[in-house]
Amino acid sequence: MIAISIQNLSKKFGTFTALSELSLEVRTGEFVTLLGPSGCGKTTLLKLISGFLEPTSGTISIDGKDVTQTPPEARDTALCFQSYALFPHLTVRDNLEFGLRQKRLPAADRRARVGDVAAKLGLEAQMDKLPNQLSGGQQQRVSLGRALVMRPSVILFDEPLSNLDAKLRDQVRVEIRRIQKEYGLTAIYVTHDQAEALAMSDRVVVLKSGRVEQIDTPEHLYAAPRTGFVADFIGSANVFSGHATGRTIDGRLQVSTPVGTVEVIAPATAPGAQVSLCWRPERVVPGSGELTGTVLNRAFQGHFTDLTIDSNGCIHRIQLAESDAREGDEIRFSIAPEHIILLGADH
Repeated sequence: MIAISIQNLSKKFGTFTALSELSLEVRTGEFVTLLGPSGCGKTTLLKLISGFLEPTSGTISIDGKDVTQTPPEARDTALCFQSYALFPHLTVRDNLEFGLRQKRLPAADRRARVGDVAAKLGLEAQMDKLPNQLSGGQQQRVSLGRALVMRPSVILFDEPLSNLDAKLRDQVRVEIRRIQKEYGLTAIYVTHDQAEALAMSDRVVVLKSGRVEQIDTPEHLYAAPRTGFVADFIGSANVFSGHATGRTIDGRLQVSTPVGTVEVIAPATAPGAQVSLCWRPERVVPGSGELTGTVLNRAFQGHFTDLTIDSNGCIHRIQLAESDAREGDEIRFSIAPEHIILLGADH
């Protein structure tokens, strides 16, 4: 079942186009992340879905109902803010209960909902504290809880973890995903952090300059990016231009790149064509093959070593599980044809 349907949505601020003809469908219970650099339109899209902005054109439907002109308070959504947006003079209990009081729910229902959410978020010992008596992670859980008590069909997250340190951010994102699954919520999550997007999402919408570059599962986005922008934004990638020079006996396309000639599985590409391709740094096999380079920099990262390589004046990266290579060393390496990705043109 489709929980959110967005059709040909555009938003202009004067002469600036923040979103352009964007279409997206989100299934009930799905966790979808809007990912992209600053200014790509992800927060604008979130505000349009929540009703805090009106679109220039296009439509938004939630659970089959057109809500394009519906005010925020009349939409079955809840927004979890980046800044927590807690009332500083209210206790945790009163912050959690605030929206329910506005909707005039009976006291017994309010207590039941607040108690249930507090238990799930581990806030029971904090209920009588003020926000300034809480840690950042606790404040974020209160902000999440305040949205959850409303029991919306759609919950929206606007970079909720950006104010937390790295370790706490990992802990809270696990909690958010667990709670979303437990309540069966449809979630749209905004971030510029690709690690968050890959770890949390059922699908990721990669945005660039107000347009969709690719919508896919995290696994497919990483393994099969369609454009150089997506390849470079999702994880690490070495992106190159090259031209096809011929085919091997077994049908693999030979492509000349600044690093050297590589073989690609590309049945539809004719020899002589200009192509764009990439490979992931961890896919490189050291010690064999015809490609060579000089180590410019070595960075030990615990479970792998990141090497910056100069091959024929072209700088790229290699990540190896084990390596004793040092700056100035010459290394030989190869990339299997199945790990080289042909890319389409960026939008």
